[in-house]
Amino acid sequence: MSHVAILDEIAHAITGLEDSAKVKELVSNALAQGIPANKIVEDGIRKGLEEVGQKYEKSEYFLSELLFAGELVGGCFDVLEPQLKKDKMKRLGLIVLGTVRGDIHDIGKNIFKMLAEAEGFGVDDMGVDVEPERFVDALRKSSGEILALSALLTTTTQEMKTTIDELKEASMRHTPKVLLGGNAVTKEFAREIGANDAGLTAVEGVEISKRWVAK
Repeated sequence: MSHVAILDEIAHAITGLEDSAKVKELVSNALAQGIPANKIVEDGIRKGLEEVGQKYEKSEYFLSELLFAGELVGGCFDVLEPQLKKDKMKRLGLIVLGTVRGDIHDIGKNIFKMLAEAEGFGVDDMGVDVEPERFVDALRKSSGEILALSALLTTTTQEMKTTIDELKEASMRHTPKVLLGGNAVTKEFAREIGANDAGLTAVEGVEISKRWVAK
């Protein structure tokens, strides 16, 4: 079987929510055939997880399928971790991520996190109901390239502006790119409050992040 076929099989197994043991076996076989660990991540795992995210956004998959896919990917990384450490897989960049103060929704945030990590980003997940000062402190400590703010409730979108204002006060506004996400945001709103962009889906958010670090 060709390397392309093996990687496609891994992607399809993740998208199809196959048994965890089978997915781990496919990843182990790929390593045994000499496929580099980072290529397995990029062309197998990432592709499969991206398709899961798309199915979730189309309501073809639901929360239980999403969580199971996350477990499958976690198992893949358990198998790959020793080789990834040897290969010193290059990280695309660091994203500081969180749901803003007053909002405890995290489904969209978690989808974005899984897709971003599968692409090779490091993600510092601050969780939910995060105060603006905590975002600033995290960025100051980590020098993250991207700040990703999530909000589901329209009543909490003002906290996104508050967080950006806090960055300005700390003289850090031009250091990280600011990405907004969640059902409550639009690209117009992102421009209005001084964010760099908004990802209307988790997949789009990751693509925007990739473009930013590629420049």
